Amino acid sequence: MRNGQGKRPAVREHRVERTEHNSVAEEMGIEPGDVLLAINGEEIRDIFDYQYLSQDEYVEVLVRKKSGEEWLLEIDKEYDEDLGIVFENGLMDEYRSCRNKCIFCFIDQMPKGMRDTLYFKDDDSRLSFLQGNYVTLTNMSDEDIDRIIRYRLSPINISFQTTNPELRCMMLNNRFAGESLKQVRRLYEAGITMNGQIVLCKGVNDGAELERSIADLTAYLPHLESVSVVPVGLSKFRDGLYPLVPFEKEDAREVLACIHGWQDRLYPRYGLHFVHASDEWYALAGEPLPEAARYDGYLQLENGVGMLRLFLDEFDEAMAEFGGDAGEDINRRCELSVATGKLAYPWLSDMARRLTERFPLLSIHVYAIVNDFFGELITVSGLLTGQDIIRQLRGKPLGKCLLLPQNVLRSGEDYLLDDVTVSEMEKALQVKIDIVKSSGHDLVHKVLGCMRCDT
Repeated sequence: MRNGQGKRPAVREHRVERTEHNSVAEEMGIEPGDVLLAINGEEIRDIFDYQYLSQDEYVEVLVRKKSGEEWLLEIDKEYDEDLGIVFENGLMDEYRSCRNKCIFCFIDQMPKGMRDTLYFKDDDSRLSFLQGNYVTLTNMSDEDIDRIIRYRLSPINISFQTTNPELRCMMLNNRFAGESLKQVRRLYEAGITMNGQIVLCKGVNDGAELERSIADLTAYLPHLESVSVVPVGLSKFRDGLYPLVPFEKEDAREVLACIHGWQDRLYPRYGLHFVHASDEWYALAGEPLPEAARYDGYLQLENGVGMLRLFLDEFDEAMAEFGGDAGEDINRRCELSVATGKLAYPWLSDMARRLTERFPLLSIHVYAIVNDFFGELITVSGLLTGQDIIRQLRGKPLGKCLLLPQNVLRSGEDYLLDDVTVSEMEKALQVKIDIVKSSGHDLVHKVLGCMRCDT
C-alpha cells in the first residue's frame, strides 16, 4: 500500500462514520469525519458504485481529511477485500420511497403516533441487494437495471404479487406496475439471480391467478431461484382501505395443495422446488411442516419460509447433544418461561414438553401473546409489542427467567416496535429477560444456562 496526495473536484461526498478494526481503511489512516470523494477517479453515486469500484486488487481512493487536506491513497489488496469503511449514510444516497399504494401494504395499517421511521415505505433495489428487502420494480429506471447487470449484483428480491399486468396495476395502484414486469426479462437474460414474493390476498390474486403467476414465473428458472407465497397481514387499522378478508383453514389447504403440486412437477426437472409457502399457511391449515429438503437451502428464511422447520431441526440436534448425563449443575429444580406469538406457540409448547421430559426438575411456562396492538389476526412474534407482553404476562408465573425471541426487537436495538425496552419489561414484570436468537440450538442452550445459574 502507498500513500500519496492529490486533488480532484468531486460532485458527491460521503462522510465516514467509522472504520472496521484491522481493515485496509484503518491501516491507511482513514478516520471518522473524513469524506470519500472518488475511487479510481470516478464519482461515487451510492453503495453500488462504491462496492463495484473498490473490489479490485489495486484502487486509488481520494479522501478529504477533517483538516481539509485531500489524500490520494494508492491501495494494493486482495481482490474483493472490503476496505472496511462504514459511512454515515449506509446507502451513500437518499433512500427511495415507494410510489405505489398497494392494497395490502402493512404500513398503511399502522396506528398513528409511532416513530417516524416505521412509516417510511422503501422500494429501493440497493436495499434488496444489501438487506434482502423486496422491490416492486416500479421505482427502477433502465439505468438502474443497467447498473445491476454491469455490477453483477445479486440476488435481487422482487415483489411480484401477480404476473397479470392489469391485476398488478390494480393491486399496486400504479398504472405502470404491469409494464415494470418487463424488467424481469432483462435481469433473467443477464443471468442475475433473483428471488420472488407473492403476497396473497383472498379473492384477488389467489386461485386461478396464483396458478397463472406460478406458471409464468417458472419461465425465469433457474435464475429466479425461489418464489415465496405469504398471506396478507391484516391489522385492525384498516378503515378506508381496500376490503381484504382473512384466509380460513380450507383456503390455506387449497393454497398448500397448489404449491405442493407445483413443487412435485418442478423438482424432477430443475432440482428446485421453486415455489414455497410461508410458515403461516401450515399453521392455519393445521398441516405438518415440510422436511428440510423441501426448502432448497432456505433461500427465503427472512420472509418466514422454513423458519420453523429450521428451528425444529436445530432443536433436535441440540437435544441430541445431551443424550447422556448433562451434569450435576443442571440436575436441579428450575422454573422459567417463554413467550412467543400465536403462530409458533404449538411448536414451542412441544419443545418445552420435550425439555421437561429430558430434565424432570425443569418447569417451563409457554405463553402465546395475543397481538392486541395490531389485532388478533397478526400472529407472528416479530410484530409483538412490549405493552402487550407486559399486560398479558403481569401476574403470571414466570420463574427465574423469561425467554423472548430475538425478532421481537428492532435490528441491533434493545427495544420493541412500540419503543418499550427490555429493561422496562424486566422492571414491569420483575423478571430477568433473556433473548433467544432465531436458532433451536440457542433455545436449548439458554434453557440449560438458566438451569445452571444460581440467581
